[in-house]
Amino acid sequence: MSLPLSPALPESPYKTCPVVAADGARTELLLQLPEKAVATNVIYWLPALGVSARQYLPLAQSLASQGVAMVIHEWRGIGSSDRRAGRDENWGYRELLEDDIPAGLAAARQQLPQARIVLGGHSLGAQMAALYASLHPRDLQGLVMVASGAPYWRQFPQGRLLWLAYVLAPWLSRLFGHLPGRKIGFGGNEARQLIDDWARTGRTGRYAALGMTDDFEHRLSELTLPVLALRLADDWLGPQASLSWLLGKLSRSKATVQVVTSGDLDGKVADHFGWMKAPAPIAQRVSDWLSSGSMA
Repeated sequence: MSLPLSPALPESPYKTCPVVAADGARTELLLQLPEKAVATNVIYWLPALGVSARQYLPLAQSLASQGVAMVIHEWRGIGSSDRRAGRDENWGYRELLEDDIPAGLAAARQQLPQARIVLGGHSLGAQMAALYASLHPRDLQGLVMVASGAPYWRQFPQGRLLWLAYVLAPWLSRLFGHLPGRKIGFGGNEARQLIDDWARTGRTGRYAALGMTDDFEHRLSELTLPVLALRLADDWLGPQASLSWLLGKLSRSKATVQVVTSGDLDGKVADHFGWMKAPAPIAQRVSDWLSSGSMA
């Protein structure tokens, strides 16, 4: 799973904002604001596994040109984060959902107190957005999912190979003290518990987090936020069945599903990361959805 090279970035008015989580972990948000319009809608963006916040600046700039502000979260363990996964540094979904995302959202609200916040994400980031929204449904206005879906092995053509990966990944994490994602070509160097939580969903199709008693399956089924889900036509990591499995858990939420093809991306492959090289069509669809009345 290779990441696209970040395109050269023009001069941009984005700024950074320091964040300190409840357990002392430090990182920085990236804030991209429209130059002229007052931002009434803010996308708080959760990256994919192993992808740094800065790689989404082209998307943020495209949204800003549509009058939509974007705040990009930095995952613990990558980029500006002061933590790195290892034998002495471990975390899972609980830390991300209870410590990191709340701290980031609080900082974003300090910067943009009047804005309506829509939680968005790419791949695992969109899954985490749905889980967080299920815990705090009144704090958000909607969800945006790009190239995402539940990792349940039965929803993939390569299902048996994926099931084996979900067994081996936690074993590798324990062997090395972290998942050596940079070496094996999947994600970054990821924390053991994060991989355990992710792999459990991959094997069972159900969401849970060690150290949290919340019934995510029930909470997701009670969520009533509007959802925009953009599926990439050539994305083997996010096929239709995978997305449908995830959206099926959001049975009370009104979901708008759109398919993005290579024709929409100026001929670039419409796969898990290819859209990041040409994010303007994605930004346009998000902007159109925000202004369509779907959020009312």
